Amino acid sequence: MWTDIDMVNRVIRLNAPEKNSNPRIFKVSQKLISMLNSLSKTSLRVFGDTARMTDNKNYYCQRKRLAKKLDNSRLLQIGFHTLRHWKATKLYHQTKDILYVKEFLGHKSINSTLMYVQVAKVVFGGNSNDDFVCKVAETPEEISELIEAGFDYVTDLEGKKFFKKRK
Repeated sequence: MWTDIDMVNRVIRLNAPEKNSNPRIFKVSQKLISMLNSLSKTSLRVFGDTARMTDNKNYYCQRKRLAKKLDNSRLLQIGFHTLRHWKATKLYHQTKDILYVKEFLGHKSINSTLMYVQVAKVVFGGNSNDDFVCKVAETPEEISELIEAGFDYVTDLEGKKFFKKRK
């Protein structure tokens, strides 16, 4: 619903999640807000008032057409929920924080989330995610910019502050 999007604060509220999961709030990029603003607001729902079955049918038809065009039958195995699983797996791999993934997905029980630890190990191979981007900052403005970009403070050396963030 359009009422679930706060364009000014760049926040989307998920008030009625499926399968009895927890409601949550997502901070989104300015680019996404701009893309949403470019959509027509002729209905109460963001992507129109079509029935879910119509949306699913359109997705499956497009997927089938693309699989044929690219001669890749594996595309037929990708559903909406596959994308959710992939996002959760990547998120765990990047953060190594199962509680963060649990909250992100809205799971009520950690047991529902633990499968992503196993999937990440299979897909990415053990705990080998030690790839970091490192940055150095000197001024308060540079430090603030790095923190806002998700970098973590590591140490000081010769008056410079060092930060890191997983790739």
